[in-house]
Amino acid sequence: MGNQALPDEAVLAFAAGEDRALLTLNRRHFVRLHREGAEHAGIIACTFDPDPAAQAARIHEASVSRSGLAGELVRINRPLR
Repeated sequence: MGNQALPDEAVLAFAAGEDRALLTLNRRHFVRLHREGAEHAGIIACTFDPDPAAQAARIHEASVSRSGLAGELVRINRPLR
């Protein structure tokens, strides 16, 4: 559903309806929706990382270390260099 200029609420509702976690770089808006109590199957909010392989590894590690993502907000930050 990317690049369709849909409101963040609609994107999150679609993902929840499909029982899918949402992976986003748009941290501010989706963290806000989580804090406001929006139901979701998980939000993985990332900072930009120019090393996509390292970022993917951090996302994978954070995802498999949990018993589930439903209703969870997971922050994936680029390590300080």
